[in-house]
Amino acid sequence: MAQESVTIHGIENGHRVQSRILEERIQRAVTQGARELTVEAYGQHGIGGRLFVSREEPVTVRITGSPGQRTGSMGFPGTRIVIDAPTSDDIGWLNAGAEIVVLGNAGNGAANAMAQGKVLVAGNIGSRGMTMTKRNPKYSAPEMWVLGSVGDYFAEFMAGGTAVVCGFEPQDAENVLGYRPCVGMVGGQIFFRGPHRGISLADAKLVPIDDEAFAWLAENLRGYLQAIGRPKLYDTLAVRDDWQLIVARSPFEKTGKKRRSLSDFRQHVWDAELGRGGLIGDLDDSDRSPIPLIVNGELRRFVPVWENRKYLSPCQASCPTGIPVQERWQLVRDGLMDEAMDLALAYTPFPATVCGYLCPNLCMQGCTRSVGNLKPLDTAMLGKANASAGKMPTLPPLSGKRVAVIGGGPAGMSVAWQLRLAGHEAVIYDLEEKLGGKITQAIPSTRIPAEVLDAEVKRAQEILPHIQLKQALSTDEFAQIVTDFDFTVLAIGANKPRVLPVPGKELAVPALTFLKAAKKGTATAGKRVVIIGAGNVGCDVATEAARLGAESITLIDIQKPAAFGKEKKDAEAVGAVFKWPCFTKEITKDGVVLQSGELVPADTVILSVGDVPDVEFLGDTIATERGHVTVSEIYQTTNPKVFAIGDIVKPGLLTQAIGMGRDAARAIGDMLAGKRPVEDTRKMIDYKRTKLEYFDPRIMEFNDLTSCASQCSSCGACRDCGLCETICPTGAISRRQGEGKEFEMVSDPEKCIGCGFCGNACPCGVWTIVENTPLA
Repeated sequence: MAQESVTIHGIENGHRVQSRILEERIQRAVTQGARELTVEAYGQHGIGGRLFVSREEPVTVRITGSPGQRTGSMGFPGTRIVIDAPTSDDIGWLNAGAEIVVLGNAGNGAANAMAQGKVLVAGNIGSRGMTMTKRNPKYSAPEMWVLGSVGDYFAEFMAGGTAVVCGFEPQDAENVLGYRPCVGMVGGQIFFRGPHRGISLADAKLVPIDDEAFAWLAENLRGYLQAIGRPKLYDTLAVRDDWQLIVARSPFEKTGKKRRSLSDFRQHVWDAELGRGGLIGDLDDSDRSPIPLIVNGELRRFVPVWENRKYLSPCQASCPTGIPVQERWQLVRDGLMDEAMDLALAYTPFPATVCGYLCPNLCMQGCTRSVGNLKPLDTAMLGKANASAGKMPTLPPLSGKRVAVIGGGPAGMSVAWQLRLAGHEAVIYDLEEKLGGKITQAIPSTRIPAEVLDAEVKRAQEILPHIQLKQALSTDEFAQIVTDFDFTVLAIGANKPRVLPVPGKELAVPALTFLKAAKKGTATAGKRVVIIGAGNVGCDVATEAARLGAESITLIDIQKPAAFGKEKKDAEAVGAVFKWPCFTKEITKDGVVLQSGELVPADTVILSVGDVPDVEFLGDTIATERGHVTVSEIYQTTNPKVFAIGDIVKPGLLTQAIGMGRDAARAIGDMLAGKRPVEDTRKMIDYKRTKLEYFDPRIMEFNDLTSCASQCSSCGACRDCGLCETICPTGAISRRQGEGKEFEMVSDPEKCIGCGFCGNACPCGVWTIVENTPLA
C-alpha cells in the first residue's frame, strides 16, 4: 500500500506536465492507496475527475497553483477537491458525485451538466453556470453554492438540482442573477438573496419559501460556509426574509391551454371545411369507423418476442468448457446449492481444481458486469465451493460401445468422463504413474490445495475404473487399439521439451522436467536461476525455484513476456525479475550469454520455451502439421476412427483441453448413435440487450455465494423476476407454467400495443421488439 499523502507536481525540469500524464499520476497514486493528494497545478485540465473510490475510503485532492478547465469533471462520489485559488471554466462539468470547493471565483460553465455532487464557490462565477443540470431520483440532487453572484444565462436549460446564490459582495450589486437567467429551465430550484433584473417568466416563476424549504437552506448553509472558511457569515446570511426562491414552470403552465382532441378537430375543422358537407365532401368516401389511437393485434407496428435461452450468456460463451455459469448462479439464488455444484460435474471432472484455482477465469473477463464498469461475479468462488460439495453423478447403463483414450491428463479425463456420463465405456491408457497429467505432475502445490486435487482425481477414478497407467505404446500397439475399440481419442498432451539451437543447450534443464521433480521433492535450484521463456510456465518455475532457495531469479524473453494473471503476480511476489528483449547466444556454466555480449549469471538455467507432442507412434494414417495432429471441427483426425484433443492439437489452457474433450465426446456419442454430429450454434447475446441499471455500482466485494449470485444479470436466460409482467401498461404479459420448473412468458396480441416496455425493462435481455409483419 502506498503512502497515505502524496504531492504531485505539474511542472518538471522547467516544463509543464501534460494534462493526460498528470491525470495518470493522480489515478495511479489513488489506486496505490493515497487518500490525501496535493496537486501543484500549472493549467492542466480535468484535475481530480474520474477517481473510482469508495465512500468508506474518500480521497481529498487539494489543488494549488492555477488549474485549467474542467477541474473535477466527471467526478465520482468519495472525491473531495479543494482549490486554493480562482479556477477556470467548466468547473465540475458532468460532475457525478464529487464535492468541489473553490476558494475564489470560478469561470464560465460552472457545474455544467452536473448530475450529482456539489460545487461550492467562495466568490462569483461567470456565465452559463448550472446549465443543463439533471437529477437521478435514485441519488441525491446536485448542488451549487455561490457566495457572491452569477453571470449571464444562469440556469439555462436547468433540469434538476439546487442552486444557492448568496449575493454577498456580488460582482453586480444591482443584479445577482445576471442577464436572462432561467431560459429553458424545466426542473430544479434556485435560492437567491439580493436584487435581480428579471428571469425568463415563460420558463420559471418565483414562489414563497415554505418552512421545509427554509429549514433545508438554513441547515446546509452552515456546512457550505464552513467548507469555504467563512462560518462567521452565517448570522448575516441566515435571515429568512432576505431570500427568494425560483422553480420551473410545469408544461401545462407553459402552454396555457389544453391540446385539441382528434375527434374535435375532425368535427369542427375537417368535416366542416373539407369532408362531409365541405369542399371535397362528394369525393370523401373514407371509412369513418373509429380506429383507436393506441392499437393492438395486427395493427401494431412492433411486437415483443420472448427469446429465452436463444443466445449464450457472455460467461458461458467465454468458457471453453461451456459451463452455463448463469444457470449455476440461478440455482444458488434459488437456494439449490447442491444442484449448482452437480451442474458443474456435468461439464467437467475438475470443477474445483480448474474452475476454482487454476483457470484464469475467462468467464469473469467476459462478464457483462465488467463491460458495464461493475465488478464481475467471482466464479472462482463458485468453483472452490465444489471442493466440499457435489455428489457422484448418476451413471446410465453401459451401451456396449467402447472408446480408448490415450492420455490421462485434463483432456483425456474430460472426454472419458463425458463418454461414461453418456453410457459408453472409456478405457484410459497413460504413460505416467498417476492420473491427471500436468495438473498432478507439474503444477506447483502452492497453486492448489493437495486435498482438493486428490479428491477430484479419486472421484474421477471411481467413475472411470478402467485406467491403465505406465503404458508406453508402440506403433503396432496403437494400431491394435484402434482396431479393438469403436473409437480412439488421442490426448497425450505435449511433453517433449523444445530445445534452443545454441551452444551449451545441454546445460539447461527443461521446465517440465524441473516442475515434475519439484512436485516429487527431488528438484534442486542454485542461488541464481535464469529462466529462458517468460510465460506462465516460466512463472511457475520461478515460484518453485524460490521455494527451493533461489535468491536471484531472472526470466528472459525475446519479446514482452506473455505471462499474466496469478502466475505472474506470484512470480513477482517472490522477487523474480523480467528482462526483455533478450536473444540467447550461448549457455555456459556461468550463466546465459546474450547476443549483445551481456552475461546473465546463473547457477541453474531452466528452459521454458514450450513443449511439443511425441507423435512417433501414430503411424502414417494420421496427418500432422508442424508436430501437431491435424483435426476437423469435431476433432476427428484423418483416420475416421481416431479423434485428437488438447495440446496434441494445439497448445492452450486447461479449460480449453477440457472443453475439447466434451465436444469430442458429444461428436463420438452422436456417431455411435448413428447420427450426424451437431454443434451448439447459438451466438453470444449482445451486451447491449442486458440492463445493468438495476445493480448497485458501489458493490466492490462479494462476501459469499448468495450475495454474488444476487448480482448476476442472467444474460439471455429469464430469471423469472416478473418485471415485464408488472411493467406492461395493458396487462398483456402473463406467466405460463410448464412441466416441472419449466415456464414461459407470453404476450396476448389482443392486449399488447407494441410499446416495447417489456424489452426495454428486461434485465436479462430475453425480450426483443421486432417489426410487425402480419401475413397478407
